[in-house]
Amino acid sequence: MTLKIKWFKGQWLHITLSKVLLYIVMLLLVGFTVLPLVYLVCTAFKPMDELFVFPPRFYVKNPTLKNFGDLLVSLGSSAVPFTRYLFNSLVITSAIVLCTVIVSSMGAYSLVKFKPPGGAFLFNLILMALMFSPHVTKIPSYMVVNGLGLVNSYGALILPNIAVAYNIFLIKQFMEQYPDELLEAARIDGAGEFRIFLQMVMPALKPATSTLVVFSFVNNWNDYFSPLIYITSQEMKTLPLALQTISGGAANMAVGRAGAVAAATFVMLVPTVIIFTIMQGNVMETMVYSGIKE
Repeated sequence: MTLKIKWFKGQWLHITLSKVLLYIVMLLLVGFTVLPLVYLVCTAFKPMDELFVFPPRFYVKNPTLKNFGDLLVSLGSSAVPFTRYLFNSLVITSAIVLCTVIVSSMGAYSLVKFKPPGGAFLFNLILMALMFSPHVTKIPSYMVVNGLGLVNSYGALILPNIAVAYNIFLIKQFMEQYPDELLEAARIDGAGEFRIFLQMVMPALKPATSTLVVFSFVNNWNDYFSPLIYITSQEMKTLPLALQTISGGAANMAVGRAGAVAAATFVMLVPTVIIFTIMQGNVMETMVYSGIKE
């Protein structure tokens, strides 16, 4: 059974029972997936009496902003305010995202379009690096960072996360679809390589670089392990480590700080949601074009 409905611009929309059932199932799955995020948002705005009610209540009846005030007050007596942790995370994550987009794009452009001697071997090394877990390389990375004297600095968290194998692989696969004829035409017209890269290649790579921005931002914004290894002073810690400081540890979290922990978790969530919402169109376009073969 097919139902035809006249859509905008005179187009006809064909609705079948199978499509309706499929959309219902997909909506139920999406709703089930988003439940933890909804619960997190509700918890961040719950007053103290609703945080510890039994049985736990999913929604919030009397929303309040007191938890966000407690978030600032809970660290007010310490030497490092909460805004310092937020600043550290923003600086480190922004620097990593910017640098990794530049390095990955230039590296992929050189490998694909210039085909340097040993380029195939270098790309095979990148593929081999994809097989190793990032935690496996933490010890040699720490030895290098310590040898450079970068421990307990922004550089210790930024430099090891710039040239990531997966990021270069992602851009390279997208770069291979860019026509060589356009580059040759630009060179004949007298354009330099740097101008070609900035004005022609980079705009064409927008879907891929947007995907790279999302992946890199989420991974580094939520990174707990790297600051735990490289950072020793309290004022250099990032938001994931600040959560532990605010709660005083998961085992002995103070009752008065439960609202502050919920608010801090909400603050950590918001930037990732914003970044993905802005970039989601380009991310989907990357997933579509990544399967196209020349």
